Amino acid sequence: MKVKMSEFLIEKRDIVKKLVHILSKDFKYVSVLGTDSHGKKYTVRRTGVNIGDSFWNERGFVVRVFNGVNYSEYSFNKLDDDDIDKIALTIKNRVNTQINKLHNKANITKYPIVEDEKIDGSFIGEVDILPEDFGDKDIIHKLTKVKEKALSFSQFLLDAQVIFHQVQVSKIFISNNKDLYQSYIWSEGYITALARKDNNTKINYNVFSGLKGAELLDEMDSKINDTVDTAVKLLDAKTVEPGVYDVICSPDVSGLIAHEAFGHGVEMDMLVKNRAKAAEYMNKPVASKLVTMHDGATSAKQVSSYLFDDEGVLGTDTVVIENGILKRGLSDKLSALRLNIKPTGNGKRFSFERKAYARMTNTFFSPGNDKLEDMIASIKRGFLLMCPSSGMEDPKNWGIQCMVNYGIEIIDGKLTENLVSPVVLTGYVPELLESISMISDKVQVDGNGACGKGYKEWVKVSSGGPYIKAKVRLG
Repeated sequence: MKVKMSEFLIEKRDIVKKLVHILSKDFKYVSVLGTDSHGKKYTVRRTGVNIGDSFWNERGFVVRVFNGVNYSEYSFNKLDDDDIDKIALTIKNRVNTQINKLHNKANITKYPIVEDEKIDGSFIGEVDILPEDFGDKDIIHKLTKVKEKALSFSQFLLDAQVIFHQVQVSKIFISNNKDLYQSYIWSEGYITALARKDNNTKINYNVFSGLKGAELLDEMDSKINDTVDTAVKLLDAKTVEPGVYDVICSPDVSGLIAHEAFGHGVEMDMLVKNRAKAAEYMNKPVASKLVTMHDGATSAKQVSSYLFDDEGVLGTDTVVIENGILKRGLSDKLSALRLNIKPTGNGKRFSFERKAYARMTNTFFSPGNDKLEDMIASIKRGFLLMCPSSGMEDPKNWGIQCMVNYGIEIIDGKLTENLVSPVVLTGYVPELLESISMISDKVQVDGNGACGKGYKEWVKVSSGGPYIKAKVRLG
């Protein structure tokens, strides 16, 4: 079923065009991004039920103008016909005041004028079940059944938490040359099992996501048993002996590596600021020849897929690494102007009140030709790493650290019943990627969670890949 367009943005679309027309008399470039995103998050656990507004809810506009030297922005959330002249005058006065102050106190970096190609376009997503057709009561009922089923599997289960999060994103982007609209729904789900024996407590989870509606709830039932069973087994897990091991990373772990290793590290605003080592390695080997890595709004169909980014640039499929060679980075529009390159459609805002940065979208390694069973058989002693929890990287020095919930020991080419937990994977990015020697033939991309930049700029992203075999340091 087609996702319904935002009535708020439909109503404001002609008014925005009038504002662009008025401002264009004083500024050589004018664009407006309008956003209307709304959704809910549902949580069910042993102790109760909670329904709350989504973290991603927002409604408002941001204007970007060329101020004669570079670009200024002004955000607001109220726009009516009667407000247009007042808003236009406020923007003009603030921009002029800003530029006069900066001229007196600092050297201002100059930018060329954006030359937008003329594009009219729209994207309306489709889901099986629209939010208005499946209410709060229905969602809570399904989540409660999942929770009760999980709790019935083991006496060691202390709690089971089940989450469903659904957001409808609607945006318009209007400039003198562009008239764009998009509206789509993304959903994510979590099953988390908390097991306890004596004083030992362990946690395990499974995730679900996509450009889907409430139909995502039906996928969650299939993973209940596996989630609980692993949580209970982790009660007997040992700690890993620190050292360098041959490992196989599950698709979600390989996605975390892709995200941390060559996600932030190739965001082009970091190159403009000389904060990323990747600038020294463009068109040079950074990984095994088996490795190809993509990022882009059109490279996969997941929660970070869209028609256009928050700067009105159409989404792309960017090949970041090709056969081990670092080919290109991910750029927002202003970084692309500074570097004299074509933007890749990665300009994303935490909200209409925040600036756009170069950010990841759907980031993943491409598939190879190997079978998982052959990859396992090739390891004398190592681990199959599963269930990532978090990661961090140092784009300036290319260090990486990934937290993984558990690993399954491999001995003489066979998976054992021995689990280690938790596991910390660390290394130097090129060294880790150059060690990749086998890649499975299927890709899985998940879009649960979010990515931060600095300490406050959050955006939805997805990541994944095939199973990969590599040599890494574990602790």
